[in-house]
Amino acid sequence: MSPILVRPVREQLEHDRVIRQLQKDLTRRKVEVAINPGAEQNVGLGTGSRKEFPDAILFATDKGRKVLAVIEVETGESVNHLEAMAEWAHYARLKAPFHLYVPMGSVDVARRLAADNNIALAEVFSFHQVGDLVRFASVYRTGPAFRLPDDPPAPPEPARTEIKSAPPAPAKVVKAAKAPVAAKPAVAAKPAVAAKPAVAAKPPAKLAPKPTPPAPKPAPVAARKAAPPAPAKKVVKAVKAPVRKPVKVAAKPVAKKTAPKKGAKRK
Repeated sequence: MSPILVRPVREQLEHDRVIRQLQKDLTRRKVEVAINPGAEQNVGLGTGSRKEFPDAILFATDKGRKVLAVIEVETGESVNHLEAMAEWAHYARLKAPFHLYVPMGSVDVARRLAADNNIALAEVFSFHQVGDLVRFASVYRTGPAFRLPDDPPAPPEPARTEIKSAPPAPAKVVKAAKAPVAAKPAVAAKPAVAAKPAVAAKPPAKLAPKPTPPAPKPAPVAARKAAPPAPAKKVVKAVKAPVRKPVKVAAKPVAKKTAPKKGAKRK
């Protein structure tokens, strides 16, 4: 039982029943199983001031009584950080593989606690009850499977054929090719001007000498004088036509007809 945890009565009875079931199962396999159920301290391991009393210890049946494994059984309430530091860490330092038995629903929690506290677990088993019997199953293992003396020999591993790969070819150093220099655009050649056909030279004809024109006579001195400037043209201003004012015609007086006097004879 854990020194820092007091299990409920129901869980303590379940814990002790699992230990006794393990003892029955493992005794049939030609190993000696020493158990410490409840508060009992029947068989311990270690020397000096600290002696460990795990739930079960497996010994070989020969004269040397070699320790084959150290077993600790936990229940649902005892899978916690305090239990891991108080017991699991010390059992993992013993010179024997450390096996942990936990309920089926506590496997992940137990693995996480072991990883967080650097506890080396050789193998983790889960257990569950079927009727009056307890069934065990291996769920996690860090090394080869634990084998008891009466277990059949393990099948030989298939020989691994090493395939020798050809040595890598030496890497060729490829020089970086220089970028090609862009060629200058060719200048279009000017079309050649067709040469004019040569005209056959005619024999020089005998031309009559041209008469020389007579030399101009010198102008008289009076004519050489500059001519007088032409008289300036008079600017004639346009005369505006007189504006005729409208003539008012006097209206003729209209003669008033006079009424004939009474007594006058009418013509």
